Amino acid sequence: MATAIQSLGTTLLDRIGNTPLVRLERITAHLPGIQILGKAEWVNPGGSVKDRAASSIVAAAVKQGKLGQGQHLLDATSGNTGIAYAMLGAAMGFPVTLCVPSNVSPERKRILGAYGANVIWTDPNDGSDGAIRKARELAAADPEKYYYADQYGNDANWQAHYRGTANEIWQQTSGQITHFVAGLGTSGTFVGTTRRLKELNPQIQCVSMQPDSPFNGLEGLKHMATAIVPRIYDPSLADRELEMDTEAAYRMAKRLARTEGLLVGVSSAAAVAASLRVAEEEAAAGREAVIVTILCDSADKYLSERFWEEEQTNA
Repeated sequence: MATAIQSLGTTLLDRIGNTPLVRLERITAHLPGIQILGKAEWVNPGGSVKDRAASSIVAAAVKQGKLGQGQHLLDATSGNTGIAYAMLGAAMGFPVTLCVPSNVSPERKRILGAYGANVIWTDPNDGSDGAIRKARELAAADPEKYYYADQYGNDANWQAHYRGTANEIWQQTSGQITHFVAGLGTSGTFVGTTRRLKELNPQIQCVSMQPDSPFNGLEGLKHMATAIVPRIYDPSLADRELEMDTEAAYRMAKRLARTEGLLVGVSSAAAVAASLRVAEEEAAAGREAVIVTILCDSADKYLSERFWEEEQTNA
């Protein structure tokens, strides 16, 4: 008797999202009634939160007929979105061209090469803005060859978090979340998650975090006052804005490794440092709080950074 064979396993796209919340217990042990929960985005198949935006952007482009046969997906990236694009391109069969500052970590360079992406390295002194300008130049010069995804101006970016990240957080905390903290790069994570969380409970305090200067080591984050501001960014959404210095993020990355057993990236550590600042203020005021932040990626792409060795030398 002939029977249809059912498909087994899951696709790559099926594995994006539904990441776990990790409770950071030891850094809040001195703060009664306070919880800090981190969304472990490294569980995504491309290893970062950017899998969400990239898959949403690609799906929308395919549906709308913007990413045609043989066209290159083109975008500017500091690494993680590019890795997600390259992974999706390899899995779905479309070429990927990326404009990337040449000072991104060696690990990111190797991963992009492993996926077969075509990478155009831009001046490190120009940061992500230089990569954006180069991508715009290429798109304008050859619009037939490239679909310019423009993660900084593409609504599919923030919509991924409006549909997914925010609802996951709400369900995982049983609606008990009191604060949401996220860093600003493209701003898609903060904008999309905040818009949905505010619909679910307008009392949730949503806090954005960015570097405290244009020259910083918080790879992937933007100092909005001096950068090309993403079109999708809406500064009116934040109940509060916090600035973070690079050294504080480095210290938190090492602290999380040594006291929580979590190896996270620098932007993730910065988000936890901002969350801890909020937590200490809430505890000082005698309030309980459930603070959720985004752990954008693991430390795998940052282990070549000198700050890890410096701490070990001094230990």
